[in-house]
Amino acid sequence: MEKAKLNKEGLVLIDKPRGMTSHDVVDCLRRKFCMKRIGHAGTLDPDATGLLIMLVGKYTKMFSRFVDFDKEYTGVMKLGEKTSTGDAEGKVIETSSWAQLSENMVREAVLSFRGEIEQVPPMVSAVRINGKRLYKLARKGIEVERPPRKIRIYELEIMNIELPLVEFYVKCSKGTYIRKLAEDIGDKLGCGAHMIEIKRTAIGPFSLENAVSIDEVKEAHLQKHIF
Repeated sequence: MEKAKLNKEGLVLIDKPRGMTSHDVVDCLRRKFCMKRIGHAGTLDPDATGLLIMLVGKYTKMFSRFVDFDKEYTGVMKLGEKTSTGDAEGKVIETSSWAQLSENMVREAVLSFRGEIEQVPPMVSAVRINGKRLYKLARKGIEVERPPRKIRIYELEIMNIELPLVEFYVKCSKGTYIRKLAEDIGDKLGCGAHMIEIKRTAIGPFSLENAVSIDEVKEAHLQKHIF
């Protein structure tokens, strides 16, 4: 029995559903695999869906090898409303008219964010400022100044526009916050915006197409990779 447990190692690609935290997924796999040594290679917000890489057994030591991978997302942003969190979970804190916008104006604004840009981390992120996690400060109603960080938007394509909704695909560098990207696009358009859907479709060479649902996952889905 002990020998069998020792053989449980590798990574599992999970298609995380909306409403679950990344730690919820960890707990679920711990119960399914009957072991504690399980982690993930990068969180997804509870409201977001898509690819979550789970590390099992000795693979939990490989977390740092996933940090620099580029990521890909699809998402839908809603123009005309800013929320406290940058997504649909937050409270609407500002509304503005988007009626003056044309599809061409939206496309031009969205595509201007391609390339290397500076982005200020959102207050609801896990970034540390003076040793404190921003999201913990945000829960107390505290907002602090955050220095901008350089990120790179490799690809940014509009998939569909049905104003005030804009569906898009993005391939970006580590440290990119999609909700902040939407907020910045909304600010450039002068009407504000927030994300109502975010789905992670790829992390480096790993694709959502090869992921399984949390209900379907079994030990047989453990993959071995040499990095």
